[in-house]
Amino acid sequence: MNSMILTLLVFSPVLGILLMVLVPKTDERNLKVLGFLGTIPALLISLYLYVQYATGADLSRFSVKIDWFRFGNFEKYDPNLLAVDYELSVDGLSLIMVILTAVLSTMASIASIHIKKEWKGYFMLFLLLEIGMLGVFTAQNLILFFIFFEITLIPMFFLIGKWGFLEKEKAAYSFLLFNGVGSAILLIVIMVLFARTGTSNIDALRHIMTVGGVSLFAPVSDAMKYTLLFGLLVAFGIKLPIFPLHTWMLRVHVQAPPSIVMLHAGVLLKIGAFGLIRFGMGIFPEQFKEIAFFVAVLGVINLLYGAFLAMIQNDFKMVLAYSSISHMGIVLIGLGALNEAGMQGAIFQVVSHGLISALLFFLVGVMHERVKTSMIDQLGGMAHYMPITSGFLLAGAMASLGLPGMSGFISEFMAFLGLFKEEPILASIGALGIILTAVYLLRAVLGMTFGKAKSTVTEGVSELKGIEFAPVLILLALIITIGIYPTVLSGPLKGTLDAIMLGIGG
Repeated sequence: MNSMILTLLVFSPVLGILLMVLVPKTDERNLKVLGFLGTIPALLISLYLYVQYATGADLSRFSVKIDWFRFGNFEKYDPNLLAVDYELSVDGLSLIMVILTAVLSTMASIASIHIKKEWKGYFMLFLLLEIGMLGVFTAQNLILFFIFFEITLIPMFFLIGKWGFLEKEKAAYSFLLFNGVGSAILLIVIMVLFARTGTSNIDALRHIMTVGGVSLFAPVSDAMKYTLLFGLLVAFGIKLPIFPLHTWMLRVHVQAPPSIVMLHAGVLLKIGAFGLIRFGMGIFPEQFKEIAFFVAVLGVINLLYGAFLAMIQNDFKMVLAYSSISHMGIVLIGLGALNEAGMQGAIFQVVSHGLISALLFFLVGVMHERVKTSMIDQLGGMAHYMPITSGFLLAGAMASLGLPGMSGFISEFMAFLGLFKEEPILASIGALGIILTAVYLLRAVLGMTFGKAKSTVTEGVSELKGIEFAPVLILLALIITIGIYPTVLSGPLKGTLDAIMLGIGG
């Protein structure tokens, strides 16, 4: 049974998709209920895995490996040579990412109550997207990872282009173009590694690239290792995104439906960070060590660029979009520090930003549903006609700017602590971004809550109600829990961090 757990986890949304086939496309209520229920099995299984870890179980016992297909006939030389297996596995890092995916998928399915048309197609694509995301974080070989990575692109393209706002088609094609280029680069890297080493298994590649091993045709030279690492940096840098590969993300954040942006900002962007950690640092630790300062510089640029531009936006969605760019800079800063504090801060930031951005975009969706705008100067006086929503919005902003007691503080503190240990001057420059974060978030939130009220907006506006409270309360509870008890994340991460630090000689 243990060997089936991860397969059930990844493909559990298929049950929701199959049930939807039986429901008429005009049955809005049942389709929305099935869309929500389709995310529950993955959530329960992911929580079960966390409980198993917390009670001392070895996560490796849930791994699965089944013969899939092979190239050529090399069994007499090596039964694993040029073979691609169906391999799923979890460690501390992937377990955390799986839980984040499952939680945000359930919260986003609740946020999807505001979808107005073609609910059947929407929720079937929504659940297909969840399958891709769960598969990305559990795949144990690069080819399977790439397949799941591509699965996320297809439903996202249609979810943006069909159910988005005014310029949804432009945003969808921009998403597809940039991510398609990133996928092409990633595929080239995977094929070169597979051809040279005869394997796509992540652990085997890590061993060959660090300890050494027999390659199929020729050794992988240092120059090629740097080239492949650069390819990974570009491919996952588009996904993260790293400046100047970020423009597509701005359109998606503004034009996609808020429920989908919750998953895009909360999970899909994090695939970029996950890839850099798992493959960049994991497979090429020595080469990553050499470019660590460059990565940290990119992080500081991201942090300051996003913060400066967020300060001059009048659309709150654009504020949050540039804020995401800025906060992903903190991830790069932590990775570039190349020590345990920085690494831990980077991973904490991945999770923290996922929860905070999902909370803020959910609230944006609620506001847009009521008043049909996200412009700051049109939302003045929210505290008078939506006081509860305004309170939660302020709480989300406080978490995002790093208020002590919330997850944002822990991640930012550790990432900068790591960089100050290695590059104090660069860290001092980057710290300006933390100050700017407080400026642009308080400017935007206070402008909406206590700014000049617009009578055209305040008439007939209702508060949060019913099921809308669930995502807000759950996400805020998780943000506070991580802020006051960070061991819930640092515990599972210990083994992963030790392996990474050993690889880079830390």
